[in-house]
Amino acid sequence: MVKKLLVITYYWPPSGGAGVQRMLKFVKYMPSFGVQPFVLTIDENKAFYPIKDATLLKDISPDLKIVKTKNTEILKVFSTLLPKKEVPHSGFANHNKNTFVSKVLRFLRGNLLIPDARKSWVRSAYKEACILIEEEKIDTFIISTPPHSSQLIGLKLKKRYPHLKWIADLRDPWTDIYYYKDLLHTNWAKKIDLNYEREVIEQADAILVVSNGIKEMFTDKYKNIETKTHAIPNGFDEDDFKILSNPPKDEFLISHTGTIAESYKPEVFFSAFEKVISKYGSRCKIRTLFVGKTSPNFKTLAAKYHVADYVEHKDYVPHEKVITFLKNTSCLLLIIAESANQKGLLSGKLFEYLAAKKPIIAIGPKHGDAEEIITTCEAGKMFNREQKEELVHYMCEKIEEWLKNPNLDLQNNKIDSFSRKNLTAQLCKVIIGS
Repeated sequence: MVKKLLVITYYWPPSGGAGVQRMLKFVKYMPSFGVQPFVLTIDENKAFYPIKDATLLKDISPDLKIVKTKNTEILKVFSTLLPKKEVPHSGFANHNKNTFVSKVLRFLRGNLLIPDARKSWVRSAYKEACILIEEEKIDTFIISTPPHSSQLIGLKLKKRYPHLKWIADLRDPWTDIYYYKDLLHTNWAKKIDLNYEREVIEQADAILVVSNGIKEMFTDKYKNIETKTHAIPNGFDEDDFKILSNPPKDEFLISHTGTIAESYKPEVFFSAFEKVISKYGSRCKIRTLFVGKTSPNFKTLAAKYHVADYVEHKDYVPHEKVITFLKNTSCLLLIIAESANQKGLLSGKLFEYLAAKKPIIAIGPKHGDAEEIITTCEAGKMFNREQKEELVHYMCEKIEEWLKNPNLDLQNNKIDSFSRKNLTAQLCKVIIGS
């Protein structure tokens, strides 16, 4: 018997970014495992996405029923007051947080819009969810967040339909997220937000997180949730990686895709890169490419360490193009944001890096989930921010290998467990209850 599932997610194509792909790819493969999904999201004409990517629409089946709701975006008002008039990215990577206007707006956002600025979607989404549940005889729903305000829909649905199974998919931590302090909450606001988090964690029938580290964070924080909390990471879609690898032969290229917020603290990389350039710059062409949104101090750091001429930056590009960048490089750079729970941070890009089969130069916490995966897959090496000399040595080692053979592609199949299809099979066991 086919299981019907309501998927509630604010971010859905044509919205872009890594977070969109988690539910998109799950939904793509669910029918293969006996689950029929229905999607509830926001009308893209009423949404306010930081980035858009129409190429992701190709993964949506024409048979999928999607209901889109209206909404009044409070964030639109906020963004018009910012100098760039852009929707803030995660970690406020695209804005200078030190300006007076930014501080005022972040204070207002943190204390008036709790849990977040997209809370206005809850009312219309709840109304449409009730209609879908009753019309389609749905008995299980999953809500994927951020924005964490969407989980409030779950609280309302659980109150009205206590027999329904509610799965809360928390792609990121809530009150422990790495940029939480930047929202300048008062103690009053923190208490309200923490109460929302606690209600969701306690009332949801199952909780999904992306790493064992985040699972431990929640199970340490709340009692008796161990058995209902499941760590199912992000992954890679094999369909996206069918293009051939084409590493450059005339230059040693290190590529990074995705956001670089201030909390990523990439200074150690620029400092190490300066040493690498001084040693090998006369022997071969070396370049680093950053693709995605970066913090305002990004160029300052490149200039400080005299590597600006060796660093190229491209703004956000569609996901299909990202795959091309991953395939057409020598090595990949992974930087994990510095935060209290950084050991459990598993960026979606890590798994696409693995799928690209390029050596990974990683900067982040030692003995964390990311390092464990990279080591297990024999895909690269992790360095903390105090290991500058070791980082320099590793990059030099890779350049020496490249000088002998410009194709450094990894030859192993230890990443298969992180395919989106295999991960969807895990999720469907939680949905069906087997």
